[in-house]
Amino acid sequence: MGSTVLVVTALEDLTADRVIEALNERDVRVVRIDPADIGPGLVFGFRLGPERPGWGGRLRTSTREVEVADVASVYWRRPSPYSAGRGHLTQQLRDFVIAEARHGLGGVLGGLHGVVYVNHPAAVARADFKPAQLQRFAALGLRVPPTLITNDPEEARKFAAGQEHVVYKTFRGLPPGEDGRAGAIWTQRIDPRALDETVVVTAHLFQAEIPKTGDVRVTVVGRQVFAQLITAPGGALDWRRGDWNRLVHTPVAVPASIRSALHSYVASFGLVFGCFDFALTGPGDDPENWWAIECNPNGQWGWLPDAPAIAEAFADILSMEENGAQDDACGP
Repeated sequence: MGSTVLVVTALEDLTADRVIEALNERDVRVVRIDPADIGPGLVFGFRLGPERPGWGGRLRTSTREVEVADVASVYWRRPSPYSAGRGHLTQQLRDFVIAEARHGLGGVLGGLHGVVYVNHPAAVARADFKPAQLQRFAALGLRVPPTLITNDPEEARKFAAGQEHVVYKTFRGLPPGEDGRAGAIWTQRIDPRALDETVVVTAHLFQAEIPKTGDVRVTVVGRQVFAQLITAPGGALDWRRGDWNRLVHTPVAVPASIRSALHSYVASFGLVFGCFDFALTGPGDDPENWWAIECNPNGQWGWLPDAPAIAEAFADILSMEENGAQDDACGP
């Protein structure tokens, strides 16, 4: 078993920085890479043969290098998208270069034997679909708002007619615009009269609006659970919209039945970590007041008041100090 933690993420990632700092304090060796740097800034050579059943070889950046056999765990955070590097290429060649990098380097990094992944990129991909999330929540006995996924305007109008208020949510974030800047479409209440034929253009997610008293962000890392009640100024429908400095965070206890369901949820998708969002409709000690909204299998937590404790929980798993971490999180 190796002794190095491989952190796969972009150059600027304050959340990963917190985990790396916690690992450094334990004198754990860390090598950080971004697969998008493939080229002079990231060079590798991997071999496989009759005498070597698993990939062996070396990764080298401008400042660090590591033998893949020495990798004990991988924190797969948020690497930059693969790119075509430098030079002027046709669109066909650009697409080819990007796909080759993803399947070559990404294929090796995602298939290291006996390595703990937090989280494995394949597990993140499986858990990243909201329809699958909501279905799993319901199967585990968690309360889920009445939901419709459709591109049929008539279905949308019928659904809206049966609810007091309806909200619209996106399945994914808004892609970057031509200027390269990312945007956002927040959860928003809709006027049923606005549901016209444009609904047919793509899939839409409509939900009954829950009369919430607050939102809860639950961060699950291995067997540890961290929860904060988030109160937005003016009771905003979507707390992510607006000034995050004005959000009020209060620790909240998670009922035992909810905790159990969340552990079952992450295990069912092969995850080690997940950020769950709940709408709370009353006192937090009653599980009936907890409504499951979504789970981000690679969510943000660095701004939360308990971020230092969450970082330590990550370090526990990545440095193999949490019992059962190897059994729960090993790659293929």
